[in-house]
Amino acid sequence: MTTRQNRTKRSSRSRRNHKPSPWSKIPWLRRLPRWAWWIGGLIVVILYVWAFYYFFVGPTGFRWRALYGDTKYPEGFEIHGIDISHYQGEIDWEELSNAMIMDYPLRFVIVKSTEGSTRLDKRFRDNFANAREYGFIRGAYHFWSNKSSARTQAYYFLDKVHLTEGDLPPILDIEHKRKEQSVEDFQQDVLTWLHIVEDRYHVKPIIYTYHKFKETYLNAPVFDDYPYWIAHYYVEKVEYKGAWRFWQYTDAGKLPGIKGYVDLNVYNGSYYDLRNFCIQGKEERDYFLYGE
Repeated sequence: MTTRQNRTKRSSRSRRNHKPSPWSKIPWLRRLPRWAWWIGGLIVVILYVWAFYYFFVGPTGFRWRALYGDTKYPEGFEIHGIDISHYQGEIDWEELSNAMIMDYPLRFVIVKSTEGSTRLDKRFRDNFANAREYGFIRGAYHFWSNKSSARTQAYYFLDKVHLTEGDLPPILDIEHKRKEQSVEDFQQDVLTWLHIVEDRYHVKPIIYTYHKFKETYLNAPVFDDYPYWIAHYYVEKVEYKGAWRFWQYTDAGKLPGIKGYVDLNVYNGSYYDLRNFCIQGKEERDYFLYGE
């Protein structure tokens, strides 16, 4: 008898604490048969999958596709190239020299050289020498660090990288700004690096960065005088409105001779234009061979 009373009390208490579903307040929903609820749920799932594909998979779609020879590569460009660092490991340069993208051969290889004021990429010397030996137009880039001054970084780059006739102009890869630093001070630091390196090579260095970073932090007119290498992934065309020379369009390329992924790029012009864009004359080669 005591047990039955306890059960009755718990049941009454449960009914009092139970909150009706908000859907129960809509009369016509309560009358829907079970199959209608199943169809409604299926429609919700389909809409969710479509939205996920449209907003996430679509823009980054070729991470799910084999890249080599993919027709989704940007069209209308004949001059293709790559940029590499120690992350690509040991490269089979013989295989790479025969690689094709959209029936076009690779024309240029840009190699990571230095970072900050103390770090030399451990594969720079081999990669830089092999790029020329196997017939590529080569370039070298410095990765900007917020931990050392622009001046020390510039002179470190010049000490480790000896560009010669036929090489691409020096390249500054800049992707980060210190949060506490003003835009004006940051821009002045970048210009310090550019001016020091330009004084040595007598050509304007190339600036590499993402288009939104440039529009936000390097938007002063003075930076428009420098050739721009834009990083802009998963789009069919460059959305940046200004002038640009190179476009890095994916960081997930696959090519023979390289294990794993590699960055792929195009040059905005002809092979003749690219050759003329390179360092001309012999003064830099003579400087490093014989000194001042």
